[in-house]
Amino acid sequence: MTRLRPTVTVIVCAYNEEQYLGACLQSLQGQTFPPDQIIVVNNASSDGTRQVAAAAVGVQLIDEPRRGLVVARETARRVATGDLLLWLDADCRAPYEWVERVVQRFEGDPRVVAVSGPCRFYDWHPCGCALLRAYDYTVAPLTHVLVHHVLRRGAILYGGNFGVRRETLAAIGGFDTSIEFHGEDTNLARRLRPHGRLVLARHCYLWTSARRYRAMGMLHVFRVYVRNYWSEIVHARVKDTTHVDVRN
Repeated sequence: MTRLRPTVTVIVCAYNEEQYLGACLQSLQGQTFPPDQIIVVNNASSDGTRQVAAAAVGVQLIDEPRRGLVVARETARRVATGDLLLWLDADCRAPYEWVERVVQRFEGDPRVVAVSGPCRFYDWHPCGCALLRAYDYTVAPLTHVLVHHVLRRGAILYGGNFGVRRETLAAIGGFDTSIEFHGEDTNLARRLRPHGRLVLARHCYLWTSARRYRAMGMLHVFRVYVRNYWSEIVHARVKDTTHVDVRN
């Protein structure tokens, strides 16, 4: 008897992403595991983001006038129908096996409630790319083991590249819309941890823009993310309640 595979919804939340969104959506068209539903949340954009999404084939467009990433995520969650909800940022581009690889990690272990993978840059200098790759092979997996398996307080979950079981996400009440930006993914991982396993899988990577690193500098970006990550893990709250808009 053939086992039924889970249905999949892929979600992109977009605020003023006219420059990047088209390539992101195009990368979802040739997936080896075609998603059953693709949702784009136009999050109060003032550029041509809505027009790009509306012109894309097979995309369900939702307008969310309340600006905020986590608000947009929650709006999409309530509309999504897939067994698995996969999320990527609007400046990401998915390898053609991305959906398949994420789905396989869920299929391989029913205890898995979330899967996340790293992002690799398609528009940055080789030194920066090498440093990030080194982080993905050393610091990230060691931190994941410590937080997930030892402390049991969460996981490494990248907000720009993750999948979650829809029923589990509903069971924890969805996304915490009181969070503006920093720590929203860590907050999600911390609340998901009591419900099952969270997997960090290097082969479930996405390509993404290095625009935040160019705008803010690599060391500053790392400092901001690290202090908010550990603040959320230890104290269940973040230190930085505002963020820099790096769109150009």
